[in-house]
Amino acid sequence: MRKVSVLRRFLIWRIKHMSQRNFIMILSVIIGVLAGLGAVVIKNGVHLIKELLTSNIVANYQNYLFFFLPAIGILIAVLYIRFVARQHVGHGIPSVLFAISRSHGVIKRHNIFSSIFTSVFTVGFGGSVGLEGPTVATGAAIGSNLGQLFRLNYKQITLLLGLASAAAMSAIFKSPIAAVVFAIEVIMIDLTMASLIPLLIASVTGVLTSYFFLGQAVMYPLELGVSFTLKDIPYYILLGLLAGLVSVYFTKMYIFVESSFARINIWYIKWITGGVILGILIFFFPSLYGEGYDAVNSCLQGDYSPLFNNSLFYGLQDEIIMVFILFLLIIFFKAIATSVTFGAGGIGGIFAPTLFMGAFTGLFFTTFLKYLGVNHLSASNFALVGMGGLIAGVLHAPLTAVFLIAEITTGYQLFVPLMVTATISYATIKIFVKNSVYTHQLARRGELITHHKDKAILSMMTVNKLIERDFKTVTPDDKLGDLVKVISDSKRNIYPVIEDDGTFCGIVVLDDIRHIMFKPELYDETTVSSMMFMPGTSIDPEESMEEVARKFQETRNYNLPVLKDGKYIGFISRANVFSEYRKLLRDFSDE
Repeated sequence: MRKVSVLRRFLIWRIKHMSQRNFIMILSVIIGVLAGLGAVVIKNGVHLIKELLTSNIVANYQNYLFFFLPAIGILIAVLYIRFVARQHVGHGIPSVLFAISRSHGVIKRHNIFSSIFTSVFTVGFGGSVGLEGPTVATGAAIGSNLGQLFRLNYKQITLLLGLASAAAMSAIFKSPIAAVVFAIEVIMIDLTMASLIPLLIASVTGVLTSYFFLGQAVMYPLELGVSFTLKDIPYYILLGLLAGLVSVYFTKMYIFVESSFARINIWYIKWITGGVILGILIFFFPSLYGEGYDAVNSCLQGDYSPLFNNSLFYGLQDEIIMVFILFLLIIFFKAIATSVTFGAGGIGGIFAPTLFMGAFTGLFFTTFLKYLGVNHLSASNFALVGMGGLIAGVLHAPLTAVFLIAEITTGYQLFVPLMVTATISYATIKIFVKNSVYTHQLARRGELITHHKDKAILSMMTVNKLIERDFKTVTPDDKLGDLVKVISDSKRNIYPVIEDDGTFCGIVVLDDIRHIMFKPELYDETTVSSMMFMPGTSIDPEESMEEVARKFQETRNYNLPVLKDGKYIGFISRANVFSEYRKLLRDFSDE
């Protein structure tokens, strides 16, 4: 009780003595530090577990242990979710987007800890996913709960989610500029002066926290041996096309595996299925184990030895045809390994697998061209740019790709080829796939917040909150006299006609019967069924507001009935929709 009293006194003091903008600035520093600490805990936790599990592994048994370890890590995560947290733990960035679009920015408190615990065991034991998603989820949960604690409104909590996501990205990748771009491009935070300065503060605070605990070394250090030249542009365009097609494959495979596992209703069947598939893949291709950090670094040095290291194919590394086959198999199976890790119940992120596939795609591209006689291309440069191409394609975020890859590799001299490849990759995947792996579910349900304000605001509105239920009803067998009695006690000019079981039959409009309602001789002769008509369309409670708006526009009606399986629920009026839209637009746009 004392804590509540102290909080209340602080809130009162803050309102009197501190502007909202200054308070958000202070919160952006706090969020930056806390999100940065979350990144440090996750990163160190995975490193510790991986060292404990793999440092003393005997080479002869390494592959056999790789078969079991990922399944054990996923099982720990699943058991924690089912029997400790007993609540859903989302996959990082999609859960943040869902919170913004459907739950008013509210993320449950347990996600602050649950994403850390489950991802550390999933990735530490070898799950073929990354850490950036859980780091963003942890940061977003911190931002959401701070917003709830200090009684902020929806727009302010949404901003805090963006700040926390940027801070987490900045800390995990040590890339503050890319983190700001990510918050704008992927999290869909509006770029206004009210959001830009807090974003910069949160991002730089997050990276400084990471520097303090993890050092200032970049994630993938690279020394560019060959600088970019204009004659290489056609090859970067071709790499963009290839990266776009690989992105299409990754996205479609991810969605396919996700939907396949969703049809399995028993959790341990999911775990066994995913664990066995993942174990087999890592047994044959050990480079699929975990984040793939070392494999990506090797690719950036032009070294494709991870294709063969610790694998059954080690003795074939001098066979160039086998090199090409393994390149294709690694790229093909990485998408499956990542997807089944999620399907089995593991928690992780998409960034690391995307970087992995991008690096191998770029290195494969130059290795193949060198086999054809094109020897002047830098394998390191194309591996790096390939990473940007996959990020742009899989995440549908070309700007994030350019700045992220430049920052995490110090490859700033390759901005132009990064932009070329990222743009081509993004344009390619948009031909085949409308939404990214992050947004496909939300978009399918019409719940995706976008930078298109009309769509964004409509996605924030729901049919159920706009239903008007105060219409007086009549039955088809009622007489005109009965209807007149109902009219005398109603302020509406529409009267729904329903059966006793709630089945909707049609409506009677006051203007249509005005000419007979004052003729008593017709009261007992005329039935409601002879006066009613069925509207041209109706609304389902589960429909998106974008669809509702379309129906109002096409029919030009002022009211539309809401029906569920043919049963009458109420009406939605054009005026109420417009009024709610204007209210949300004012809140959404207010700085």
